Amino acid sequence: MTALYQYPPQTALKRVIPKTRIYDGAKASTALRERFVREVDQIVWAHKLAPETLNLPATAAVPEIQVFRLTLKGDALHDDILRAIDRAIPFPVLFELVTDARIQAAAAFKRPSDAASGKWVVSDHLRGAWVDRDAPRGALPVAVSLGVLYDRMLAALSPVEARAGEDTETRLARAAQIKAKEREIAQLQSKLKRENQFNIKVTLHGQLAEAQAEFEHMKTPDRGDKGTP
Repeated sequence: MTALYQYPPQTALKRVIPKTRIYDGAKASTALRERFVREVDQIVWAHKLAPETLNLPATAAVPEIQVFRLTLKGDALHDDILRAIDRAIPFPVLFELVTDARIQAAAAFKRPSDAASGKWVVSDHLRGAWVDRDAPRGALPVAVSLGVLYDRMLAALSPVEARAGEDTETRLARAAQIKAKEREIAQLQSKLKRENQFNIKVTLHGQLAEAQAEFEHMKTPDRGDKGTP
């Protein structure tokens, strides 16, 4: 499943966004502004996916989807820059990160805050694989609304397969739990290698087996779990 799309021509904007607009909207620190200068050459508002450009109805959580293309000065981009742009732009954003030879899709799951009007809750950023800039692009996912479109675009970047009935936020929370469990397993394996006392090794083996079983269950797409209704 690709996360790079052939966007319909009517969605194209190709507007350069001044970095100062992002600085102001994100209340960027001096250190963050310096990172922008080091890592980002240009920010382009490439496409606007909205009812008037895609003929798909908006939802309360997804009134529009913006596509930003970032031309990089080097071969990498820190997540702090993506977080700053997401803080500054009050809509869900899909990113295309472009170097001289390669391109990578990225996005965070973003939803309006329940606690503060006008604020957004933003997850950690997901990234696709780096591919050649001229790699084939896929068609936009079939969807009945912008909300469904956004979920399906994020699914292409998700590190785990969705379970039946599992929404995007729940799936990403499970992905975070999987990463945490991977770290726990690595720590237990490291402790086992260093430990010499037999009784402690037995205890660690039990903890490791339990953690590995939990890890496998978390990764399983569906074992009869109903997930989120």
